[in-house]
Formats: sequence, C-alpha cells, structure tokens
Amino acid sequence: MKAVRFHEYGGIEVLRVEEVERPVPGPGQVLVEVRAAGIQPGEAMIRQGARHGRWPATFPSGQGSDLAGLVVEVGPEVRGVAVGDEVLGFTHRRASHAEFVVVDDVQLTPLPEGLSWEVAGSLYVAGTTAYATVFAVDPGPGDTVVVSGAAGGVGSLAVQLARRRGATVIGLASERNHAWLRDRGVVPVAYGEGVAERIRRACGGNVDAFIDTYGDGYVELAVELGVRPQRIVTIRDWQAAAKVGARTDGEGAAACAVVLGELARLAARGELEVPIARTYPLEQVREAFRELERRHTHGKIVLRP
Repeated sequence: MKAVRFHEYGGIEVLRVEEVERPVPGPGQVLVEVRAAGIQPGEAMIRQGARHGRWPATFPSGQGSDLAGLVVEVGPEVRGVAVGDEVLGFTHRRASHAEFVVVDDVQLTPLPEGLSWEVAGSLYVAGTTAYATVFAVDPGPGDTVVVSGAAGGVGSLAVQLARRRGATVIGLASERNHAWLRDRGVVPVAYGEGVAERIRRACGGNVDAFIDTYGDGYVELAVELGVRPQRIVTIRDWQAAAKVGARTDGEGAAACAVVLGELARLAARGELEVPIARTYPLEQVREAFRELERRHTHGKIVLRP
C-alpha cells in the first residue's frame, strides 16, 4: 500500500509517499481502507522536530491520526465492528495518512448516514479538541467568550459549540471570514493591533472566558481583558498558560470515540458545520501541508488516499 513517511525532521520536503507493507490487524484490531484523513498543525510540528521533547519521532515515521473509511478485515476478539462497516475514528500510531490503517476497535464509531467522508475523516482532532476547550471554560447564557483563530479547524467548531451552550461568542478572524461567523451567530472581530479595544467595544467591556486556538500572545491578551486564569484555555501556548495559571485541557481531554460519535451525529444532522477548506490526493501531501502551514485556512484540509 501507499503511505506517507518521513525519515528525518525537516520541512515539507522530507515528506514522501512510499510503498509499504499492508498491515495485518491483531487482537481487538481492524483494518480500515482509508477514504479520508485530516491533517493537523501538530503533525507539522512533530515532523519539524519542534515537539521532539514531548512526542519524539522514530524513523521512518508515519503521519496521521484522523480517519474515516471502510472496514475490510477484522482481527480476533473484535467487538462491535464488522467487515463492510463504514466508520470514523482515530489512531495514536501516526498511521492514517495511508491507503490502509490498523485501528483498535474502541477507537472507531459508526459513520452516521449523510455525513461525508471528508467531514468524518477530519473530525477527531479538531472536534474533540474544540469540545474539550469549551468544556474547560464552561460557557453558559450570560457569558461572553472570545475565541482566537475562530475560522480555523478547531476554532470554527469551538465557536459553534460555545454558541450551543447559550454564550455570546466573539470570534477573532480575518475579515474575509466575518460573514461566515455572523451567519453562525458569532460576533466577528478582526485580529491585529488594537484588538483588545475592538473586543471591549464588541462586548461592552466584559469578557468571561477565552479560548485560544492560535497562540502568539492571546493568553496574555485574555489576562489583559480581565479573564480569570481558570477560564482561559489554550491549545498552543503552554508556556504562557503555565506562567499565568491558564488551562490546557483541550489537548486530549475529550479524545475518545464517545465524544467523536456525538460530534459526528451533530454534524450529520446539520447542527454542527465542519468547514472543509480543501482536499488533496495522498500523493500531494506536501502541497496539503504547505497550505496548512500558512495558518490562514478556513476549516480543515483533508487527504483522500
């Protein structure tokens, strides 16, 4: 089968699509023919070596955690999954950017009717992270929540989930994404110089919670706006979070098939929109990450093996 590999840390030039042996499922595992697999900023950081201290790579390394596809083989002792099932899920083995992937049965959930492969295959990391960030700051009616990177893969879902909790949501994004945010009941505010004053004007001066999906000084901005550290969460700036006592609950706190299934059902019913920025064939993985690493994408970028 074909799979993405890299043999050393570096830029997108180290990514290769190679012929590798098709894996065989063991006990409690199934083999999934991948129909779609999302890509993540964290995967780029791992490939660059920026997270070696936290998540070191063993070379040659694969990539990918999000996936959706068709079950084509099951190992012994598998429960709740059968050959022919359409599923979405995840793997922690850095292996979903491939034509086939072995997945533990507990890391899969059924594909709801009407959900596209692209959405299903890009929902795990962004969706469960957004879910966890919203849970961490616990917004409710009467609260005002600011979300940085509000049109990105995680931010675009976090703003919708916070709105479902009844909160007033201010989304920081470039002006080209303001109409999309307004259509979903979010108050758009342009980022950049003077953003603190624009936020204060948008909400009357009171911010109760802050979800940072971008990094680059937003934890400090939340403190400047008077948000209590217990209601600030970041998925990018752990150093700033440690300094002020903010939260980092988004990383893995809701990373399970139960939450993924709930989000998939919301998306299938049209109650949660998962924007898809663009899809690429597996062979164009370098181009996909080149676009992702510009950090101006509205929604998810998806590989289609």
